[in-house]
Amino acid sequence: MPAGDSPFGRKPATPVIAGRPAADGPVRPSAATMSASMSAPGLAALAAAAAASALSAAGEREFELTQADFERIRKLIYDHAGIVLSPAKLDMVYSRLARRLRACGDRSFAQYIGRLERDRTEWETFVNSLTTNLTSFFRESHHFDILAERMRRIAERRTIRIWCNAASTGEEPYSLAITACEAFNSLNPPVHILASDIDTSVLAHAERGVYRDDRVARMAPDMLRRYFEQGTGAGEHRVRPELKRLLSFRRINLLDPVWPVQGPLDAIFCRNVMIYFDKTTQYGILKRFVPLLRKDGALFAGHSESFMHAADLFRSTGRTVYQRTDADGN
Repeated sequence: MPAGDSPFGRKPATPVIAGRPAADGPVRPSAATMSASMSAPGLAALAAAAAASALSAAGEREFELTQADFERIRKLIYDHAGIVLSPAKLDMVYSRLARRLRACGDRSFAQYIGRLERDRTEWETFVNSLTTNLTSFFRESHHFDILAERMRRIAERRTIRIWCNAASTGEEPYSLAITACEAFNSLNPPVHILASDIDTSVLAHAERGVYRDDRVARMAPDMLRRYFEQGTGAGEHRVRPELKRLLSFRRINLLDPVWPVQGPLDAIFCRNVMIYFDKTTQYGILKRFVPLLRKDGALFAGHSESFMHAADLFRSTGRTVYQRTDADGN
């Protein structure tokens, strides 16, 4: 295979901007944690009150963040990455971006927003600052059992291709790689995994493949011995080279008009991603998944996600696993 190529197509010379806030990140609508019996006007009033309360403390802050600034930031992150910031996230926005104001030497949020509009190189750090990454090895473990069984059923002699578009710091795509090794009882299974994320800093962590004791504490000791080596620092564990060879990492924005991904894919792991997008954005992304996924392929979603609004594209096979609606059976 030529240098720079992968089973997913030629890697572009310039990285493509990525699209994925992590699970339980900053953009989960606060209404999700409120009483289901509360009315929509009541929720709106609470959100407005929270924002007003945060703004009332602006005089005690290092930088001025007006309601107009906050609304502009909400629009910028939505237009650029599809992320929906709830009105109650003003304090979070202030604390995350105040660091950038200090680093850039800006004296107000209005000045920083002006910088964003002039300097596109700041966009990457802006997006990274407003996304949170929560992940772990074998999170929602039933999905890996289902994937292993599906892989064992593939009788063709070909490379099984998987796209994990919520790679974060790497725990999920490495869990996929371990699952493949276990399914085929080999450190060289016929599998290739594309791991992408919006946050370049977490992707860099994932590519290093080094994890501390607390990140692998729940992994079975025999599995840890098979797939990890001792890291250079105390309490560090490094992913084995054989496992890393099954993965390629790339920054991909799910809102970009072109993805550097070629089908057909056997599985797409898009877990705890859609909760940060509105229904229109979700539908648009799901529609683009369809031609990339094999008819007998599987789309894995997060436990709190439902694609009922896209029933013409995907149907549930149970346990937050979906199949193309035009597929033949389960």
